Amino acid sequence: MTTRAKIAEYINAAHEFADLAGAAILPHFRRRIRIDNKADSGFDPVTAADRAAERAISKALATRFPDHGLEGEEYGHRNPDARMRWVVDPIDGTRAFILGMPLWGTLIGLMDGDTPMVGLMDQPYTRERFWSGEKATFFRGADGKERRLKTRSCPSLADAMFTTTDPHLFKSAKDQRGFKAIKERVRFVRYGGDCYSYCLLAAGMIDIVVETGLKPFDIIPLIPIIERAGGRVTTWEGEPAIRGGRIVATGDPRLHEEALALLA
Repeated sequence: MTTRAKIAEYINAAHEFADLAGAAILPHFRRRIRIDNKADSGFDPVTAADRAAERAISKALATRFPDHGLEGEEYGHRNPDARMRWVVDPIDGTRAFILGMPLWGTLIGLMDGDTPMVGLMDQPYTRERFWSGEKATFFRGADGKERRLKTRSCPSLADAMFTTTDPHLFKSAKDQRGFKAIKERVRFVRYGGDCYSYCLLAAGMIDIVVETGLKPFDIIPLIPIIERAGGRVTTWEGEPAIRGGRIVATGDPRLHEEALALLA
């Protein structure tokens, strides 16, 4: 069993890793930068900023917790069989990053076996940080003040504010049907956001996020942020979201049930 002191140590480490990543990323933001494409088909951009941030976290992690595992978007796995495994996306929202838009963030999560223990999202340009404590979720803005976050009550899709990163990512006929079923029933739809949207859901600004094609590092750090603020995150089938795939997140668990009935 992980003690409260140990959890606090891990949360502090996540903050330190985020500081290092931000220092590696910011010199590249809104600057001319080389963009490489990782995809065999389509467009999956990566930059020196992504790679530098992950290297910074990896180096610090190896020093502080040498027996822990690491799964990163850019450099893959280290100690994949370790019980404690850090899951890192150095820039979630690289497309926004290369366009100079601030709707991106560094995602840092810690898994204890198959359980997401710690989650953090840092936006170093706007100086905003969202993270999970042991039993709650917190936010710190540019003013340096910390406050606890809570999702808002919204039991019905008819009253819900809905967002997804890009409607074109729903590629299969089944995915398109699920997306359309939700979109036609909500009060309001907005596109864009990546990890930022999930954090705004935890802050009570958004009610539902529906996505497809996510990797584990896209969602694992966000799960404790949302759930400890009162929300719920699963696959479209209602299963745990730790393997990524088709994801639905809601601020109100009652809304989640309505969404699953349409998606599954």
